[in-house]
Amino acid sequence: MKRSFFVYIFVFLVGIGFSEAQVRFEAKVSKNRLGVNERLRVDFEMNQDGDNFNPPSFEGFRVVGGPNQAISNSYINGKRSYSKTYSYYLTPQRRGKFTIGQATIQIDGETYKTTPVAVEVTAAVERPRDGNNAEYVASENVHLVASISNTNPYLNEAITVQYRLYVSNDVNLTRGFREIDTPKYADFWSQTISNRGNFTVYDGEYNGRTDYRYIIVQTTVLYPQKTGKLTIEPLTLDVPIDVETNKRDLFGRRLMTRVNKTISAGNRTIDVKPLPANGRPADFNGAVGDFSFDVSANRTALDANEALELSIKVSGKGNLKLFDLPSVKLPSALEQYEPERAENVSTQTDGMRGSISETYTVVPQYKGDYPIRPINFSFFDPKSETYKTLASEEIILNVVNGPVTSTASTESSETTKNTVTVLNEEQFKYIKLNANLKPVEKEVFFKSGLFWSLLGGPFLLIPLFIAVGKKRRKRMMDVHGNKLRKADKLAKKYLSEARRSMGDKAVYYESLQRALHNYLKAKLAIESSEFSKEKISSLLLKKGASQDNVDAFIEILKSCEFARYAPASNVTIQQDYDKAVKTISSIDKQLVL
Repeated sequence: MKRSFFVYIFVFLVGIGFSEAQVRFEAKVSKNRLGVNERLRVDFEMNQDGDNFNPPSFEGFRVVGGPNQAISNSYINGKRSYSKTYSYYLTPQRRGKFTIGQATIQIDGETYKTTPVAVEVTAAVERPRDGNNAEYVASENVHLVASISNTNPYLNEAITVQYRLYVSNDVNLTRGFREIDTPKYADFWSQTISNRGNFTVYDGEYNGRTDYRYIIVQTTVLYPQKTGKLTIEPLTLDVPIDVETNKRDLFGRRLMTRVNKTISAGNRTIDVKPLPANGRPADFNGAVGDFSFDVSANRTALDANEALELSIKVSGKGNLKLFDLPSVKLPSALEQYEPERAENVSTQTDGMRGSISETYTVVPQYKGDYPIRPINFSFFDPKSETYKTLASEEIILNVVNGPVTSTASTESSETTKNTVTVLNEEQFKYIKLNANLKPVEKEVFFKSGLFWSLLGGPFLLIPLFIAVGKKRRKRMMDVHGNKLRKADKLAKKYLSEARRSMGDKAVYYESLQRALHNYLKAKLAIESSEFSKEKISSLLLKKGASQDNVDAFIEILKSCEFARYAPASNVTIQQDYDKAVKTISSIDKQLVL
């Protein structure tokens, strides 16, 4: 009997230890039956810590809050009690019977699952209108409103959506609210200006009641990109609200209870008007707003092959980031490079303000005066509902020194074409009317000398083709020789224009300098505005050219600069040409590209 008692005690203690060590993971719901206008809370609770928690899909419901995580860890009489909970807040999407599916988690390498829970969603239930009910008081005294500056804008006209949270004096609102669902603005260009952490409280009116105050939760600037009726999705917040109860503390003050409410601003619809077709300029590029336009050059007097910057700038208020600037068309004698775009735009509560600009690098090639014709910029002004066109001033570029383009001399030498006057029919007397024509004798081509020559000639050329092919293959396999020949050919190609101008010293050195610059453009991928002797030396050395060749190249550039203002003989010109050919050829053999 005594032995049986100890056996029972042992089995009891082992059972207690086993029950304490058993993992528990279960799902709990706040209610199994709720109205379609109510909210459901689902808790996934475990008694041991785990990893890789995976919730169910919550089919038939919309998640408006969560996951919120709560952990409880305590020791009572030397025994540890642990609890970890993941909480979700759901709103039903329709009536019917639904199942909260299985959630999974991994604890100590094992995967555990919750038991599915059945929930029934009924028709909307009447919410209690008891002034003592905290849920009712909170819903009646806190409202989220989307205020739109213009519900009937033009395409690409800025509108502002301001989300205001109205709170009556009957409740208190903390700053612990958070966004549950943020609008996507699919048909708009949008920029959000958040007020988070810097709220200002304003006195306001809601539905005729003046005992409200409000804060601006968020301001969003929108530029509609489509016409017609567009929907602005709602902003949804989870808001903790402190509501007074009928209970009082020891000092007679009313106690507060906290209620979490899900508040939405609701969908808003705007009607976007298309831009009018009447009066639309041909060069209109989508600019909407109020702008100013300017075209300027940093210099208007320069020499050939020197660079200037041509800037096109639009300033003002409007959709600055959503249109392209007018393009520039320059005379063919002005070399034009791709523009650099710069934006100095800030988005404020009434839209984008600032400026955008494009700067072109322009390099004139010849001496002369070149006009940059006025450039037009068109935009639509939504205030006056009219199109406006701004034109820049004409800019004259005066290229003082440089080669003269052949186009000008050709144009000046054109002679005036005179109409030939027919005096009488005597002018046709040179045409012979009585021709003494003789028939051509027919000659048989087949088996003639020409026939046998054409037939046998190709066979006689075969040995010649074989010999030429062998010589060509031998030449192609000569890598070093090909590199030398290619370098010499390249040098003569760039210097061909200078060679043709040896008779005119000024034109020759202009051509020689341009040839050297064009060689650098092709080999070093730099622009004319970046030419400096220090940078050229650095890039050539970096690409593998020897110091002697780099020094020789720089010396030739200096000779070109000074030779135009100093006397030079034909011998000196020929020596400079030979030196340039040799230097370019030597550098091209060494460059590693």
